[in-house]
Amino acid sequence: MSTTRHLVNRQRRLATVAAAERAATTAPPRPRTGGGPDLEKPDATQAEEVPESEEDEGEAEPKAKKVTPRRGPRLSLPAVLCVLTLVLGAVAAWAFASAASLRDDPGRQNTALTDISRTSEVKGQITEAVGAVFSYDYASPTKAEAAVAKYLTGKAVQQHADMLAEVREQAPKQKLVLTTTVTDSGVELLDGDRARLLIYADQRNTRTGKSEETTYAAAMFSVDAVRKGGSWRISAIDTFTR
Repeated sequence: MSTTRHLVNRQRRLATVAAAERAATTAPPRPRTGGGPDLEKPDATQAEEVPESEEDEGEAEPKAKKVTPRRGPRLSLPAVLCVLTLVLGAVAAWAFASAASLRDDPGRQNTALTDISRTSEVKGQITEAVGAVFSYDYASPTKAEAAVAKYLTGKAVQQHADMLAEVREQAPKQKLVLTTTVTDSGVELLDGDRARLLIYADQRNTRTGKSEETTYAAAMFSVDAVRKGGSWRISAIDTFTR
């Protein structure tokens, strides 16, 4: 493939040859002088050729291209402020959601493992309440009624009445004495003036009629408690039965 300088030299050669042919047809022949060969002077129209070696050397070194770095689109100041507002808004929303999840986490509200004195207080008072309301003596029914008024509140009052309805009915006939003793308890939840406890108890049922008979049974249930007037009271009873 010819380079630019090759093309220039070729055009110059063709032009020189054409000029020489025109001169040969119009000019008279020159007389020969002497016996030497007829030496012709170079034509003034003959152009000087560029050496091929210089052409090759020039073409061998490619010219360095100036690379202009591409620049991304420039954001205007309002666009930048809009992006910053969106970012800050997303961060604020994430922080608010994280704080809300911490507040709503039951582990954060439950102080049963951290508030030792309050935990001990609710365990002691609810243990006493369970022993009182789930015990019944046919000879002193008013004692059971007083225990209900002292230790129960809310829906626990009706729940307790339904659970001990048969005991109250059969107690005078069979001279029944029911005694409940809490063997263990655990505070599942303690949140301010609300608590939930798991209760383990032993019950002894004694018939004191003509032939005395005693039966034993174990019970497990949970109670919800609320603190009113400086004391804890049972507000709900869950026997884990439907």
